Amino acid sequence: MLAVSSVSNSERAISRGEELKRARMQGGSSGIVYGGLKYQARCIADVRADAGSTTFLAGTLSLKEENEVHLIRLSPAESELVCDGLFYHPNEIWDLKSCPFDHRVFSTVYTSGEGYGAAVWKIPEQHGQSNTPQLEQLFELTGHTGKIRRVLWWPLGKHDKLISIDDRNIFLWNIDTSNKSAKVISQGSVDMLPNLRGGAWDPHNHNSIAAISDSSLHLWDLRSMEKSVAIEHAHIRDVDYNPKKQNIIATAEDEFGIRLWDLRMLKHPLKDLPGHSHWTWTVRHNPEYDELLLSAGTDSTVNLWLAQVSSNDSGPDSPGSPKRQEEPLLNSYTDYEDSIYGIAWSSHDPSLFASLSYDGRVVLESVKPYLQRK
Repeated sequence: MLAVSSVSNSERAISRGEELKRARMQGGSSGIVYGGLKYQARCIADVRADAGSTTFLAGTLSLKEENEVHLIRLSPAESELVCDGLFYHPNEIWDLKSCPFDHRVFSTVYTSGEGYGAAVWKIPEQHGQSNTPQLEQLFELTGHTGKIRRVLWWPLGKHDKLISIDDRNIFLWNIDTSNKSAKVISQGSVDMLPNLRGGAWDPHNHNSIAAISDSSLHLWDLRSMEKSVAIEHAHIRDVDYNPKKQNIIATAEDEFGIRLWDLRMLKHPLKDLPGHSHWTWTVRHNPEYDELLLSAGTDSTVNLWLAQVSSNDSGPDSPGSPKRQEEPLLNSYTDYEDSIYGIAWSSHDPSLFASLSYDGRVVLESVKPYLQRK
């Protein structure tokens, strides 16, 4: 269980509006900045399979220059972010995911003059070298006719399946990274739904994903490739499952900010959070502390929330009325000059997260001041 760190009586008396304003004013970064990205960037991913350290992958999005993938590691003294590898990537990177069971493997979605593509790559052995220019391409995810949006790995460990999503189709692949092979085993089409934009894979059920379209969110059964219950009439930009609580997801929506939902009763959200002053672009549950939530957006801000969902809220027999009370905003990190499209918690140390702004600024922050275990 988490709780907000103790505050004085005077702080308790501050109104909600003043609290938000002060959090934003005082929310400048005290974190560690990585200065290695030279180009614009949107994608950062935690390297979950690296059990020994806090490590991230970040990919650039340059129109004219040869793009790069940076392997970024927190130093043993936890005083700086260092580049453990700099790898050239042939195209602009629009999506990047690290393989959850092999720290040297990752996927990218990229665009070139000929359209969009997706591939799975392997980082070569370092042998003490900081710069290794040549990534090994294990396989491409070919067969898409639409614009590829996302690649999804099952998040909780070794799994021989991979998902790729384009604007009209969901592909389920059987993969073998050791033999460098990938084969489509099933495909689902969205029929009349407008453009698929992305999604998330349920960590509690490897047969289920949540996929976002322009105006709704649908759950897909990967065994039948059929979609089921949905959140309709919502412009959702991101979705994330709570890894510690089954059936709980968070969505980032243009109109409503951040919402928490119980997948067993989608008529009303469990919680509404205010979101950002501009588009709320991404939302992420903490991998260990189930009440901690990060959000980021085009207002150049990362927000840290204590999003409490009680057992009464999430029970199947609970009333279907929305819970409208505002949740505590623990902190706003505002030391950015550009939109923030990428945030990633550290699996190695869940009190740390990295954020990536469009101008290539990577900042590592600690949320330890806001944690209190019971």
